[in-house]
Amino acid sequence: MKIQAIHGWEILDSRGRPTVAALCELSDGTRAQAHAPSGASTGKHEAHELRDGDPLWYAGKGVGRAVAHVNGELRQAVLGLDAQDQARVDRALCEADGTPNKSRLGANALLAISCAVARACAASLRVPLWQYLRGQRAAAMPLPMVNILSGGLHAGGNIEFQDFLVMPHGVAGYRQQLEAIVRVHATAKQVLDERGLVTTGVADEGGWGPRFRSNEQALEVLTEAIGRTGLPMSIALDVASSHFYRDGEYHLATEGRVLSAAGMADLLADWSERYPIRSVEDALEEDDWAGWRTLTAQLGGKLQLVGDDFFTTNPERVARGIREGCANSVLVKMNQIGTLTETFAVIDQARAAGYGAVISARSGETEDSFLADLAVASGAGQIKIGSITRSERLAKYNRLLEIEADFA
Repeated sequence: MKIQAIHGWEILDSRGRPTVAALCELSDGTRAQAHAPSGASTGKHEAHELRDGDPLWYAGKGVGRAVAHVNGELRQAVLGLDAQDQARVDRALCEADGTPNKSRLGANALLAISCAVARACAASLRVPLWQYLRGQRAAAMPLPMVNILSGGLHAGGNIEFQDFLVMPHGVAGYRQQLEAIVRVHATAKQVLDERGLVTTGVADEGGWGPRFRSNEQALEVLTEAIGRTGLPMSIALDVASSHFYRDGEYHLATEGRVLSAAGMADLLADWSERYPIRSVEDALEEDDWAGWRTLTAQLGGKLQLVGDDFFTTNPERVARGIREGCANSVLVKMNQIGTLTETFAVIDQARAAGYGAVISARSGETEDSFLADLAVASGAGQIKIGSITRSERLAKYNRLLEIEADFA
C-alpha cells in the first residue's frame, strides 16, 4: 500500500486553541485522519510545536504554518512510500524537517501525519489499530491513572502541585476500574462541598480545581474520598515542579515556604508514609539531575518516580536518566518527540532498562482516541488521560472499553 495523498487543516483542541489535523489516503482508497495534541505544562526539551505568532489569528496560537508544511514539504516527503513501513515514513518526515527538535516544520505537523498513516494502514487491513500497532509486543489493557483534583497550570495556579490522581490497583478489570474511579470522583465533590471548597467548574483536564489552602489539603480530600468509597485505590501525584522552581529552590507560594531539592524529597517521603501515594511525577525540576539522583536513591525503592518534563519522551534524556539512576518510569507523550516510531522506541528503551512507562495525553486534546490504542499496543500497562469528564477524555476511556470487549 502506497501513500497516495496527505491533507492537513487547522482544528481546535479542548482548550479552544488550534492544532493540526491530517488525513492520509492510501493507494487502495482507504482514508484516515489523526489529530496532534498540545500541552499547557510543557518541558523546555520537548519537540517544537510550531505556532504562527500572528496576534490577529487566535492570539498568535494559530497553526497555519504547520498545516502548510503538512500540505507542502511533508506531503512531498512521504508520497509514494510504503505506508506499512512506519519507520521509513517517520524517518522521511524527520529528514524533511532536518532539525533535532522538529522546529523547522513543527512536531505537531509531523505527528499528525505519522499517526494518520498508521491508522489508514490498520483500516485498510481491517484490523483494530492497537493490533496493527503492537508488532511483536505483548498487548495489554492499561491501568488508568485518573485526575480527580487539579492545581498548577491546569487550574489557574490555585496550588502549586498540578494533579492529584487515583490508581485502582486493587480493582480487577478495566470496566470495573472505570466505575470505581467515577465513584471516587463523585465522592471527592461531596467532600469538597462539605468542607466549603467551592467548585464553579473543572480544570483543563476535567478534574475539580477549587481554591485549596495548601497542597496537602488536596491530598487530604482525595484520601478521604477514597476512604469513603472503601475501594482499593492508591494515589498518584503530578507535581510539575519545574513551574515553581526558581534560583535553585522550589517556591510553594500558596503555603509561604521555599524548599530545596532535599526538602522536596523529604516532603514526599513524609506524605508517602501518611497517605496512600504510589506514584509521583516530576517531583523535581527538569534539569535538577543531582536532585533526581538523590530523590531516586531515597524513594525509588518505594514509589514510582515518573519523569515527564524531566525526560520529555526523549531517548537521549531517558538514556542519561537510566545511566545516572534518576527516576524509574517514563511518561510517554507522542508530541514531545514527534513521530510514532520514536515514541515506541522510548517505550521499548524504558522496558529494556526495567523502567516503567505511562502513556499520557496532554491538557489540550481532541476527540481522537489514538492514545488508547497506543497504550494497549505498547503493553506499557498504565495510561494517564485526565479526568472522567469532558469528551476529549471520554473518547479515550470509551475506546478502551471497546478494546476490552475485543479482548474478551
